[in-house]
Amino acid sequence: MTTESKLTHLDADGNANMVDVSDKAVTTREAVATGCVTMLPETLQLITTGGHKKGDVFAVARIAGIQAAKKCSELIPLCHPLMLSSIKVELAVDLPNSKVLITSRCKLAGQTGVEMEALTAVSIAGLTIYDMCKAVDKTMTIGEIRLQEKRGGKSGDWQA
Repeated sequence: MTTESKLTHLDADGNANMVDVSDKAVTTREAVATGCVTMLPETLQLITTGGHKKGDVFAVARIAGIQAAKKCSELIPLCHPLMLSSIKVELAVDLPNSKVLITSRCKLAGQTGVEMEALTAVSIAGLTIYDMCKAVDKTMTIGEIRLQEKRGGKSGDWQA
């Protein structure tokens, strides 16, 4: 952050406000976020073999992540409601590290970015995995949630 950077959600008096994007150009915008849920190997095996009594953990987590991206502005007070054109939530198994890797990709043509929607999708997918598996594994951790890349908008493209 440079010394000329400022927090855009604060007005001149330091009060929180939603940024006015009405004069910004409509451009294609895309964001990718990642995270993971670390668990006991036995828990991961239960999920991957379909032996979990609550059903398909990955399917439920994927749907929860998609729904969360669509509801982002209801969860985070200063986020704009967006007309997302694409939301993808992918789950992968990392057996050696006993993790479920979560990746979300959100896209739209609009006046503001979709980073928060992608991050929210990953967070809620992780929380859903935790919720579905907490009865068998209380040691799970949700972590490493971060923005991996964003494309479009005035600030241009960025990659971690």
